[in-house]
Formats: sequence, C-alpha cells, structure tokens
Amino acid sequence: MVFSGFAQKHNGVIRGKVTTSDGKPAESVSVLIKEKKQGVVTDDQGQFEFQRLTPGEYTVVISYTGHEEQEKTVNVNDDKQPELVSFQLKASSGELQEVIVVSGRSKFGKKESGYVARLPLKNIENPQVYNVVGRELLQEQMVVNFDDVLKNAPGVDKLWTSTGRAGDGAGYFSMRGFSVQPTMINGIAGLTNGGLDPANIERIEAIKGPSGTLFGSSLISFGGLINIVTKKPYDSLGGEISYTAGSYGLSRVQADINAPLDRAGKALLRVNGAYHYEGSWQDAGFRKSIFLAPSLSYKASDRLSFLVNAEFFSSEGTNPLSVFLNRTRELVAKTPEQLNMNWKRSFTSNDITIKNPTTNINAQANYRINSQWMSQTNLSRSVRKTDGLYSYVMFNNPYGADSILNRYISDQNGIGTATGIQQNFIGDFYIGSMRNRVVAGLDFLSIELQNNSSAYITYDTVSAQWEAHPNYGKINRENVEAKLGQNTAPTKSGSLSNTYSAYVSDVLNITPRLAAMLSVRIDRFDNRGSFNYSSSTEPLKNSKYAQTSVSPKFGLSYQLIPEQLSVFGNYMNGFQNVAPVNQPIEGYPTTFKPQQANQIEGGVKLDVFNRKLSLSASVYEIEVTDITRSEVVTKEGVEYNVTVQNGSQRSRGVELDLVAHPLPGLNIVAGYAYNDSRYLLTTVNLTGRRPNTAGAYNQANAWISYSVIKGKMKGLGIGVGGNYSGENFTTNQKPTGIHTIPAYTVLNGTIFYNTRSYRLGIKVDNITDELYWKGWSTLEPQMPRRVSASIAFRF
Repeated sequence: MVFSGFAQKHNGVIRGKVTTSDGKPAESVSVLIKEKKQGVVTDDQGQFEFQRLTPGEYTVVISYTGHEEQEKTVNVNDDKQPELVSFQLKASSGELQEVIVVSGRSKFGKKESGYVARLPLKNIENPQVYNVVGRELLQEQMVVNFDDVLKNAPGVDKLWTSTGRAGDGAGYFSMRGFSVQPTMINGIAGLTNGGLDPANIERIEAIKGPSGTLFGSSLISFGGLINIVTKKPYDSLGGEISYTAGSYGLSRVQADINAPLDRAGKALLRVNGAYHYEGSWQDAGFRKSIFLAPSLSYKASDRLSFLVNAEFFSSEGTNPLSVFLNRTRELVAKTPEQLNMNWKRSFTSNDITIKNPTTNINAQANYRINSQWMSQTNLSRSVRKTDGLYSYVMFNNPYGADSILNRYISDQNGIGTATGIQQNFIGDFYIGSMRNRVVAGLDFLSIELQNNSSAYITYDTVSAQWEAHPNYGKINRENVEAKLGQNTAPTKSGSLSNTYSAYVSDVLNITPRLAAMLSVRIDRFDNRGSFNYSSSTEPLKNSKYAQTSVSPKFGLSYQLIPEQLSVFGNYMNGFQNVAPVNQPIEGYPTTFKPQQANQIEGGVKLDVFNRKLSLSASVYEIEVTDITRSEVVTKEGVEYNVTVQNGSQRSRGVELDLVAHPLPGLNIVAGYAYNDSRYLLTTVNLTGRRPNTAGAYNQANAWISYSVIKGKMKGLGIGVGGNYSGENFTTNQKPTGIHTIPAYTVLNGTIFYNTRSYRLGIKVDNITDELYWKGWSTLEPQMPRRVSASIAFRF
C-alpha cells in the first residue's frame, strides 16, 4: 500500500486504483498526468500515486495497448488530504494479462515488495539486493516441489533436502557462502521440520546479505533469508484446479478457489490446497502430503482491515538417500565417482517413514491512523512436529577404503513451537522538501523445542559397492523397532528462548533522485535454558543466558535516470548469539559477545524500455568476526582445549539478476553468482579453507520461453532452461582432505498451451539424464530424467 505526504504547497498527492471489469487489480497500466507529462505504472494491487503536486486542477489519463484511453479531472487542494481517483477498465483480468504479454513489462519481472524493507519501496529505490520468483514462472515451469522454486534465484543453491528430523529437519540452501533455511512467511516466523508445498506461493523473496537490522538473528543467516509470500484473496469469484502426473509415480492434484463472502466484497476467502504423491527413482522411497491453506480478508472500514492466512501441511515419507562422509580420517575417495556406488540403491525400505505435520498461522491488522501513518500488527504461530523412523548411512569405518557403510536409525519424536508478535508503524511524510518513509517496530519471538527422540544407534553395516550384500534387504520397520527397543539412552530434552526487539528505519529522499536508508535495531535475546529432563528439571550449566545486540544498517541509492537506472551501496549488519561454555581451566571467559557480520556492497539496478528489461548487478564483501574457536594451551605441562573468541571469516562475491521481455511473447530470466568464501581464523582444521556451507564458486540459472500471442496458434508456448553449478567442496578440512562434487549442467524444458479457461503442459526435467549430486559433508544423488504432464481448468 502507498502512503501520501503532507498536502502542503508543492506537496499535494493524487492516489488511485485501477481495476478490471471483473473487479481484480489492474497491474502495469500506464497512468499519466496530462498537464505535467508525468507518468507511472500501476503496481500489483492496481494502485498508483503522484506526489509533490501544487494545488490546482489535473487531468489523470490511463491507457493500455489496444484499448481506448480513460481520463478524469482531479482537483488538488491544500487541505492536507490526498485526492483519490479510481478507474475500471473495460477489459477483464485475462484480457489485460494478454495485453501485458504483448507489449508491457515481463510477467516474470514483478519485484516491488513491502516485506524486504518492511515498508513499500520500489526495487530501484532499495539499496539492498533481493531476488523474486513469482507464481507465473512456477506455473510455466510446472513446479511441484519447493526446492525447484529456488533454482530460479541467483546464488541460492540446495545443500541438502529436508530430512524431517526434529529441530532442523527443513531443507538447507547456500546463500552468499552461508547456510540458510526457509523460515519466513509474509515477513514473520513460519517454520517447518519437513518440506514445503508450493501451492500457496505468490512469490519467493531471496533477500541477500546479513539482514539482522530488520529481521533479527534467530531465524536467518549471515547470507540472507528466504521469505515466502502467500496468495491473497481478491474481490471476485475465480479459481483453478489442476492435475499433474509424471515419472516415478508422480500424482498431484492442486486447487485454488477464491470467492467473496458478501455482496459488498468486504469479506473475501481464498483456499489453496494440494494432494501430492511421488515415488522414487531408487529401489525404495516415496513421499506423500496433503496441504490446505485458507486465507480470509475482511475490510471492517475504510481505515481498518484484517488478513488471516493459515497453512496446514501433513506429510509422510522416507528419508532421501544422503551419504555422510567420514569426518575424522583421510578420505580415500575424493569424488563421488571414486566411491563406485550404485546410486540406484536407497539403503532403506518403504516402511521406514517419518511424518511431519505442520501448522502455520499468521494474521495481520492494518489501521490507517491518518493520511501519513498506518499501524500494522502481525501475529504468527508455528507448530511443527516430527514423528517416525529416521535412517541415514555413513562411511564411519576408521580404517581402510571408503567401501563399507554404517546404517544408523533413530525414533524421532519432537515438536517445535514459534510465536511471533510484531507491531509496525509505517509513515510517509515530508520534512521540508525531504520525503521520509519510515517504519518503527517492536518485535517479539518465542521459540520452544521439545525432543523425545531415541539416540542414533547403529543398525548394521553394508557394502557401498555395486555387488549385493547379505544385510542390504534386512532393513524394515519390524527389525528397526526391535533394534530401537534395545536403546538405553533416549533423548528427553527441551529449550526455550525469547527475543525482544525494537527497530526503526527511515528512507530519506535527500533529493528526488538521492535516497538514504538509515536503520538500527536493538535486540535482547533471552535463552531460558536447555534442559535434560532425564536427569533434572533445572537448566543445564551455562545454558541460561541473555545477550543484547545493536544492529545498524545504512544504504544509498541514486537514480541516474528517474525510475529507470540507479546506483546503490549499502552497509549491512547481522549478528548471532553465542552461548556460554564450560572452560577446562580457569582464567578464560565462559561468556561471550554475539558474533558480528558486516557487509559492504555496491551495484546498479536497471528497469528500462517500459519495464521490458530489468537488471541488478552487485559486488559484495561480508566479514564475520568474534567467531568462537578451540585453541590448545599448555598449563603445567598439560594441554587443554579452551574456547576463545577471535575467529573470523570472509565472503566475497558478484551477483547478476536479469529479467527481459525483448519481443512480444518472449521472456528471459537469467542469473549468475560467484562466491569466494574463506575461514580466515578458526580451528587449525579449517583455517584458510572454504566452508562447505558455501556451495559452488560459480552458479548460473536461466529460463527462456516463447508464447504465440495471436493467430490460430495463440497460447502455444515452449520454455527451456536450467542450472549450472561449478565444483563444490562438500568436505574440506585438514583431517579428511577435500571431497569434490563435480560441476554439472541440468536442462529442463516445457511445451504448453494456455487459454483463459484451461492450460495443458508437458515438462521434461533433466533432459540429458545428468547424474549429479548435492551435499554438505554429504552426497545426495539427484533425480534423473523425469517426464510429467499437467492439465488445469480455470473459472
């Protein structure tokens, strides 16, 4: 939503909204003030705004290709109130979308966000880099799982697939040299122990760099964060039902239904849901899930509105094969090929499964205080569970070749609860001639974990090689449960932490072209302790502690060409709390200050040719200090491992993000990322080495599609693209040496036929049937070639 400034002399405002004939917001419609030759384009809510107007009469004109212009006369008065104007097009939302495809901005180029800066800010004004992957691209690529969504975000690479285990079972991704999990839904906490379903995704925002100033530290990493923006209700009846089937037993039904609940359109309901089943390309493995996401909006008055979004996800499946490499001795095999494994073996069975029921609910109340200020209250509640059998394999033999795998099992039983409360006051006003867009907020986050899982115990050993092994087929639920019944060290633990924060951020337009972002956060982290309920109801020693952090942020953006070309630079800070330790000898501190990450970044953002070409390019450096590390000291002839806090790490890189619409019907999405990350000072085993959280040095993504826009073949299209990843050090430490995952290129393609009432599509994933791996001290073989087909009906 856009806010006006004071309606003083030269500060008048015209604000408006354009809708389609079926009541939906009209995006990318050109809006012009005839007397000033000043134009803007409506955003994804159909809204537009003109500022800095002197009192008087103005003619507002809207236009879109192939249709008649509309105009209205507006009087701007010096009464400190914005002038409101609305238009309704004669075209439906489907007809307007066709116009956009023919001559407007790229349908994949929507980057405006109210979450990245926690206030409405255009991408070209924002001195921070972020990537957006929208539902239009997901539909064209026929995406059916969350991990494939992030293949379209430059520099975001999967480290390992969701395991489903308690506490850390969600998937991990690398971003600017650091590991990160998807933890945010609509800008506030939204957690899971398992996978995520893409059915309710409006877009994914990969927000780059240490963002502690606006997002804290408990849920994000120094590399950035992943924010999921959900679909919202709209004010007309509509929907889509689709079915997708494919190789390896893929069967997916998905529905998206929207309806007004009253004639006035004040109460709106949208429900998204999906049933998903998928087998494995290996000799065992599957996952099945049911997902339901109702979203309700209610406009209580012209000033007050509510939005409630809920997601209920229930899944069951086997663990994907992830081979853990030995961590204590020199590795014999330095690449996956040298292991000589049969990667079609899963080393598990279909009755060893784990369940991950998850509930995420977030609610928002928006209240317009006056024409300059709005109150925004956000609430969230996440409940994530783990229940079932977890198994994995590891080369744990301390001697000999990498040929024997240990199979480990655990009975997982855990629950995590996260509660978030956030109050923002968002303003847009002038002080003299300088515009201020301000967010001031208070944030509370509580995370509680309970874990009643068994210990990880050895089930058996099997050969990793191609030949059959007598033990291989002996793993099943009955035998595993019998083995677990012998466990004498079950886990019965818990933890609770609360975080209290206050922040303020001001985007100050020093001139109409030059803007400065000034932000700061004060964060109080209160760990109420970790507990081992098997031995005591009191917190473990040194587990109860509190820390205070101050996190600043500063950015500059200058528009060389207004609304089209800007250069930017930023300083960003992130922090992570550090728990106390028990030192083996006196004289060394047991408490520490938080780790700090400081980023310096500069770059350029481009949005030209009527938004047909969007580009962002940046160079960054992140330096992490105050890392705790182990150091050997000698006292009275005895060596001790003490903990000191003088470690450091550096991550440097380049990122490019391109979205283009060069010709009618032709769309291009491409990205490239280079990252050079290194431990400067840490333990002797890691100093000077690249972290295995960093992924590959070089990564690239691309998608090119073309749709016929007129004639008998109108709606027929084709898309092709994929990902390149350079070599990746999945293990890189002194005791083991380096294990290198080789570079790979994976190509995907679709053919589709799209009309207003239905859509047909065929997709081939991994067209060349490439054998490739992901990993983070592990090796996870990825899916070979898969063919799938889908049909969708719209109403």
